Amino acid sequence: MALPSTRQLEYFLAASRVGTFAGAAAELHIAQPSLSEQIANLEQNLGMPLFTRTSRGLLLTDAGKQLLPLAEGAIQNVRDFAEWSRRLRSVEEGTVAFGTFSSAHLYLLTDLIGEFRRLSPRVRIRVAGLNSSEVADAVRSGDLEAGLVQLPVDERELAITPTVFSDEAVFVSREPIPEGRSIDIEGAMRRPLILSEASWGMRDPLRVSLFERAQRVGLRLEPIIEVEFQTHALRLATEGLGDTFVSWHVARAQLERGELHWAVLDPPHREHYAFVTRRGGAPSPATAEFISVAHRILRRLEATASAGRGLSVGE
Repeated sequence: MALPSTRQLEYFLAASRVGTFAGAAAELHIAQPSLSEQIANLEQNLGMPLFTRTSRGLLLTDAGKQLLPLAEGAIQNVRDFAEWSRRLRSVEEGTVAFGTFSSAHLYLLTDLIGEFRRLSPRVRIRVAGLNSSEVADAVRSGDLEAGLVQLPVDERELAITPTVFSDEAVFVSREPIPEGRSIDIEGAMRRPLILSEASWGMRDPLRVSLFERAQRVGLRLEPIIEVEFQTHALRLATEGLGDTFVSWHVARAQLERGELHWAVLDPPHREHYAFVTRRGGAPSPATAEFISVAHRILRRLEATASAGRGLSVGE
C-alpha cells in the first residue's frame, strides 16, 4: 500500500470539514476535479471508501472517522516540522558545538557567549576549551562543528579560514626588565623559566619556537617548572617563582595593573588563529552565527591591543 501524501490528507480534511468536494476545492483554491481525484486515489490506496455521498453532502464512513484524527495529527506534525526548520534556519533554536583553546575564557568567551545569547536566547551552547590540536581532532571527528585554533594544526579533512586573530608571545617576570621592552632567547634563558603546555611539549608552537631559538645559539631549553596552562605559569611568575612566556592577551590584565614586567621577544613570536570546520560540510546556522559574533569580538580585541599597547599584535 502506497503511503498517503500530505496533499491527499489535506484534501481529505478539507472535504470532511466543509462537507462537499466543491466547497473544499473552493476553500483550498484548487479545481474540484483535482481534489476529487486525490481523494479517490487515497481511497483506492487504503482499499476502502472514506465518504458516503448523499444529496445533502458528504458523510464520513467508519474508516473516514478513524482516519480523521490520524490525518489531523500527521498534518500538525508536518507543520511542526516546517516551523522547527524555519526556527533553525533563523537561529531561533539549535545547538552550538564549538571548540577553542583553553585560555580563550580570559578575554573572549564571556563576551562571545553573552553577545550571542542576547541575539539567540533559545540556542543551546556547548563550548569545549581544549588545546588547539584537540579542537582540530574533535572537528575532524564530528564531535564539534567548528572551532577557533592557533595555527598550525593538522589540516586533514578540515577547512581553515585565513587568520582571523593575531596575538604575540611576551616574556613576563616579577623582576624589572631593561628599557626597550625586548628580550632575546639568550637574555630570557639567564632567568629561571616556567613553561606551559606540559602535556603537549614539542607540539606547542611557542615551545617549538623557543627550542629552535635556543638551539641556534647553542643553548638547551630547560625550564625549572612545567605546567599545563599559561594562566598557571602566569600565576607562578606573579609569585616570583620564575619567568615565563605567555600570549599578551592572557597576561593583559596583570600587565596593565603593573603586577608583572614584560618584554616582547626579539625577534617577535606572533600567534595566528583561524576558524576550522569539517571540509565538505557546513556548520549549522546557529554555529555559523556564533562564528560571526566571535569574529566581530576578535576584531575589537585586536584594535584595542594595537591602539593601547603599541605592540605589533595584529599587524
